[in-house]
Amino acid sequence: MPLDLRRTFRSPKVPEPDAWFWALKLLSTAMGEATSDYFVHRFNPELVVLVGLVAFLAVLWLQLSAPRYLITTYWLTVTMVAVFGTMAADVLHVALHVPYTVTSVGFAVALAVVFVAWRRVEGTLSIHSITTTRRELFYWATVLATFALGTALGDFTAYTLNMGYLASIALFALAILLPGLGAAAGLNRVATFWSAYVLTRPLGASVADYLGFPASVGGRGWGHGTVALAFSLAIALGVARLLTAHNRRRRRARLSLVARAGTSPRPD
Repeated sequence: MPLDLRRTFRSPKVPEPDAWFWALKLLSTAMGEATSDYFVHRFNPELVVLVGLVAFLAVLWLQLSAPRYLITTYWLTVTMVAVFGTMAADVLHVALHVPYTVTSVGFAVALAVVFVAWRRVEGTLSIHSITTTRRELFYWATVLATFALGTALGDFTAYTLNMGYLASIALFALAILLPGLGAAAGLNRVATFWSAYVLTRPLGASVADYLGFPASVGGRGWGHGTVALAFSLAIALGVARLLTAHNRRRRRARLSLVARAGTSPRPD
């Protein structure tokens, strides 16, 4: 089925940025970092990125083809963006030896270009406006750029600035408080949202690196594979929780309609 950029939807195809949204976003960043580290450092980096690209495009197609926001499809896409975006950033350094300073600046410029193009074409960067396929494409391009930028930025502080993992975690944990304080103070909600969104990436990545890398380089030594599996399980449990809550709300709404109509509900 060809992709129709003019296709519209009755409601946004992305979730509300509530506590569960931010929790799953952080978990996905850590999972993507650990997964990328596991595969990129064990197999041919170029081949790993190619496989990651194919998997990412396949899942993205499912998301773009969905008729509305679907919990499982959306978060599956986020996790694949996390993995592929991280791989793309890692391979530039591991295989091509591009310095973290260069990749950080390069991905920051790429993100700015996406933001400018999105704003110029659609007039807004609000996630509440993701009601067309074209806007959704801008959204996922932005998400991909934020993951790549966050990966490079986290590595830049840990390695180039020689801060290490724990200091990087502390830095980004403090930094991510600023958008929240800004939103509470009445600053532009769109700007504070995307600022927080970008900062979750290096925070989650720094946590994953700290847990996965050996003690000889400042980590806990759990192993990237173990860390990736642990965060994947946490994401699965979180998505299951969202699905349960969603189904419960639908059931209550259905019973309410039935009660007003004075009829008995049909079994699911």
